[in-house]
Amino acid sequence: MKSETSSDVSLPQVRLSITSFVAFTFFGYFTIGLALAVLPVFIHQELGYSAMIAGIVISIQYVTTFVMRGYAGRMVDLKGPKPAVLLGMAGFVLSGLLLFAAYALKHTPVMSLGLLVITRLMTGFSEGLIGASPVNWAILAVGNQHTAKAISFNGIASYGALAAGAPLGVLLNNGYGIGSISLLIVLVGMIGLLYAKSKTPLKGNSNSPRESFLKVLKKVSPFGICLALGGLGFGTISTFITLYYAYLNWSDAVLCLSVFSILFILGRIFFGRSIDLHGGLKTSIVCLALETTGLLILWLATTPTTALIGAGTAGLGFSLVFPALGVEAVKLIPPSNHGAALGGYGLFIDLSLGITGPLVGAIASRFGMPYIFPFSMGMVFLGFLLAVIIYIRQKKSLPLTVVHNVA
Repeated sequence: MKSETSSDVSLPQVRLSITSFVAFTFFGYFTIGLALAVLPVFIHQELGYSAMIAGIVISIQYVTTFVMRGYAGRMVDLKGPKPAVLLGMAGFVLSGLLLFAAYALKHTPVMSLGLLVITRLMTGFSEGLIGASPVNWAILAVGNQHTAKAISFNGIASYGALAAGAPLGVLLNNGYGIGSISLLIVLVGMIGLLYAKSKTPLKGNSNSPRESFLKVLKKVSPFGICLALGGLGFGTISTFITLYYAYLNWSDAVLCLSVFSILFILGRIFFGRSIDLHGGLKTSIVCLALETTGLLILWLATTPTTALIGAGTAGLGFSLVFPALGVEAVKLIPPSNHGAALGGYGLFIDLSLGITGPLVGAIASRFGMPYIFPFSMGMVFLGFLLAVIIYIRQKKSLPLTVVHNVA
């Protein structure tokens, strides 16, 4: 089916249409958020493994997410987003069942940990399919002129889902155990699966020649590297904040993740037009600087209140990094490869979040928990510097391949 046009519909209708598709993103990331804050503690305290092992298990999902991004992008370009969304939702259902089995075997730590690894890989499989498919579905429905809006709404759905899922997961775990979380994951996955079946399939109709995925990946990589460096801040907060709070004998660690996510959402709602007004690169430079500042505050925080201010500042800073750089990346790619472009660009946030667990876990194990935020702050600052370099070279009209080689 050909994509629809939005030339004769109002802005509220466009927003409603986008929302109806990025709801799948919300379903997927809500299931991810449910387990996000409780699994590191479960692995470290109940199963008895180190913080580094906990970080590796949490992050291992991004191995399959990384692999599935390219496959999902190709599926979207050739068959449309609906098949990818259906397969992703089915994967979330299976991940819930696997999590239930891992919890049931908690008295056999080795078997429980092994099942958790498989659970995380299945979660990554589903995230890879869901990551860019709903937003592509939305863009096909409302038109390419609303790409920035669709990407922004998709991010609101993902981080809003994490903000809602993480505290709910903690409440369920405290009251009923991880088994209750797994059952809710199965239920949400089933709802998403049934809803996806009811939606009209859409497929792009561009006649422009397709490019290979590796060629597309090379073109978007300068922006993707900036995104990956910026993502290390979020990855550190989401994966290690519960252990960091426990180290400092602070309570309500999940509130820190929620504040990050809420400020992230508010940033997209109130400052989303900045990309259209000032351009993606200028917006990303300001955002990466703000995220760096937030991580600095978190590093120096001596009270939970100060830590919340740091997390909120970092969330506000990270809010527009993905859409700002994404809009610039997609501009370089023909319409026939937009699915692959968003999939390839999304690989870098998967890579970032995938290495955050073992990398920051190693920092914590080698130097101590207080060093995780200065490290991630330094990485985000490198992303800021790279964005400045890309901006300067674009102003001079130099090819982005030169930037890629410098990076």
